[in-house]
Amino acid sequence: MLVSYKWLNEYVDLNGLSAEELAEKITRSGIEVESVEHKAASIKGVVVGHVLECEKHPNADKLNKCLVDLGDEAPVQIICGAKNVAKGQKVAVATVGAVLPGNFKIKKSKLRGEESNGMICSLQELGIEGKLIPKDFAEGIFVFPNDVEVGSDALALLNLDDKILELGLTPNRSDCLSMLGVAYEVAAILGTEVKLPAIEKATDSEAASDYISIKVDAPEENPLYVAKIIKNVKIGPSPLWVQTRLMSAGIRPHNNVVDITNYILLEYGQPLHAFDYNKLGSKEIVVRLAHEGEKITTLDDTERTLKASHLVITNGKDPIAMAGVMGGANSEVSDSTTTVLLESAYFNGQTVRNASKDHGLRSEASARFEKGVDPNRIHDAAERAAELMEKYASGDVLSGVVEVNTLRVEPAVIEITLSKINQTLGTTITSNEVLEIFNRLQFDVKLDDEIFTITIPTRRGDITIQEDLIEEVARLYGYDNLPTTLPSGETTPGGLTENQRKRRAAKRFLEGAGLNQAITYSLTSEEKSKNYAIEKRDPIRLAMPMSEERSHLRLSILPGLLDVVSYNLARKNDSVSIYEIGSVFLKTTDHEQPDEYEHLAGAITGLWHSQLWQGEKKAVDFYVAKGVVEGLFEKLGVSQHISYQTAQIDGMHPGRTAEIVLDNEVIGFIGQIHPQVQKELDLKETYVFELMMKPVFSFDVRPLQYMSIPRFPSITRDIALVVDSTVNAGTLKDIIETAGGSLLKEVSIFDLYEGEHMEQGKKSIAFSLKYFDPDRTLTDDEVVKAHEKVLKAVKEQTGAELRG
Repeated sequence: MLVSYKWLNEYVDLNGLSAEELAEKITRSGIEVESVEHKAASIKGVVVGHVLECEKHPNADKLNKCLVDLGDEAPVQIICGAKNVAKGQKVAVATVGAVLPGNFKIKKSKLRGEESNGMICSLQELGIEGKLIPKDFAEGIFVFPNDVEVGSDALALLNLDDKILELGLTPNRSDCLSMLGVAYEVAAILGTEVKLPAIEKATDSEAASDYISIKVDAPEENPLYVAKIIKNVKIGPSPLWVQTRLMSAGIRPHNNVVDITNYILLEYGQPLHAFDYNKLGSKEIVVRLAHEGEKITTLDDTERTLKASHLVITNGKDPIAMAGVMGGANSEVSDSTTTVLLESAYFNGQTVRNASKDHGLRSEASARFEKGVDPNRIHDAAERAAELMEKYASGDVLSGVVEVNTLRVEPAVIEITLSKINQTLGTTITSNEVLEIFNRLQFDVKLDDEIFTITIPTRRGDITIQEDLIEEVARLYGYDNLPTTLPSGETTPGGLTENQRKRRAAKRFLEGAGLNQAITYSLTSEEKSKNYAIEKRDPIRLAMPMSEERSHLRLSILPGLLDVVSYNLARKNDSVSIYEIGSVFLKTTDHEQPDEYEHLAGAITGLWHSQLWQGEKKAVDFYVAKGVVEGLFEKLGVSQHISYQTAQIDGMHPGRTAEIVLDNEVIGFIGQIHPQVQKELDLKETYVFELMMKPVFSFDVRPLQYMSIPRFPSITRDIALVVDSTVNAGTLKDIIETAGGSLLKEVSIFDLYEGEHMEQGKKSIAFSLKYFDPDRTLTDDEVVKAHEKVLKAVKEQTGAELRG
């Protein structure tokens, strides 16, 4: 809402208070003033000039040589290129030494050999937006009415010396979408009175009811419709002060009748519409819902197809306006209009909003109807507009109004106690202070033994409950005056939960290992939703999917990550390492919400590292991916409880895939994408993993314990065991660790051999075993006995033989 400081001063006494100071007070009371604009701040030296003579420039076809009276001793010669400049006009002249917007300084000059002492200005040159300028002056200079004084300040006449406050209104404060509404607000802040416009009702011998009748067939959508008739109007430009106030508020002037309806919209917040009575084609107005597919051509010369939910104003047969949105071209006020039908009504906000949205027509009028207008201003707005049309359009206002009124609006009555107010605000405000605040708001209030009974005026439709009244007290008492208290009682320092801490540790490890975090859609296609699911369940379809590609909730994160890898490879990003921590969704029953579980997934392809200067390259393989996962488990403290076992999983390589087991529970898998799937997705050799995080995060991890560096030497034994190809290295390692007892501290695999010189169906796996006791030096006999137990155990349990 753009508020003119000078206009506002007509309703509220602002004497001694600058626009900036007023803006500060309004902001501190709860309505933000986003800016205070002084349009003429950078302009000076512009006066009203009288064009005494105007003739063509002798040396230029498109220029005019004008003799202009500026109110000084002698007129001056000014060269002007405007097409509409003419003898006898009163115009805005920037004199020599004047400064225009953009720091443009006016100097004495010569144009095609003729001296020019100033510049006759257009409104654009004075800083007014082109879209706000009346059409008659849009492409030329502005011409003042003949009654303005020569030599007077043109900026003041154009209202450019005004300051404009831009209010950032929240949706509930629709009462301030009018000058009177802002006046009530400012009066409450300053503790002053509001001076309302005085309205004189017409007493013509003819009655409006002789010319028009009103019928409303949709009373729920239009419970109140008021019409007035103004005869013998003369269409012309509106008074300069009306035009300048409209332009300051962001509305383009048209003619006196239309401008007055827009002026009342700004003043009262009540949208009005003027019909050309002689174009109606009947003597009745019928308000009804549109017929499905019915058409109307609106004022913007666009034919629009209506829906059955749209409200229309008709002449009993054809639509002549979309109620609350835009009038029809078939009843538009034009230069030939002599009789005006003036409409003032209360339209249902939701009905107006739907029509406005359906047709993409959001106007000043529709914005106010959507938020709700004051029903008690509808008659006053119509009478005020009619009075202005009588004064500035030479019209004759017929007596009375024609109306249909089924609107029953009872003002809200709210009771509240002083203790409730003080308890909520933490204040010790007295009854008299609260009473004064409600009186400043001009609420009807009664006080009985600390109980306030407040009748809320209809202009404040945002106040319906006790808390609304408490807010009014708080903001006018002053938010800065509310007591400040620190929290009392015991406090605890903030911190992460155990799950949050582990999740953060997992992210930091993976990013430190070289993986980048990705975020993919939780929605996918039905086919992809089933792929790579750790726990197989039926996919969940959305009730209203945006597309088939986003129609189901995912059961696995991997399909989305593979799409990311494919996207990157297609754009020549050949090495990709990504991970994602996100939710998967498992179906329960048809009538319950799905179970949501957190998973961690990763995908790696291309080179793991490349040192071109040293000639080193390392391609991603199964052991790179497994190393990342093992490092993650080590970081989370569960590595001692993790094992891997060969698995067959759809979409995964049959010989390079393993399930990940935490104690006895399968929590995920790791491996290479099946070559056929890689080909379909246009991928290179790609390795992936996916884990269920709940078992990992909820696993009881013992606190980390540090051990001193051993003072005694260790003894290392290397063994190469020949076993069947079906025996897992992990199985052998577990047997060795168990059989080695307390002296065996470390077991690591350092070689695997299959092929030539090895019996068919056999393989050789080499282990390095480290024995030591932190408290003493081991003897050879002790190590030999422990080592023999190891060899005996692997032979008995797996048939392993030492390789010769």
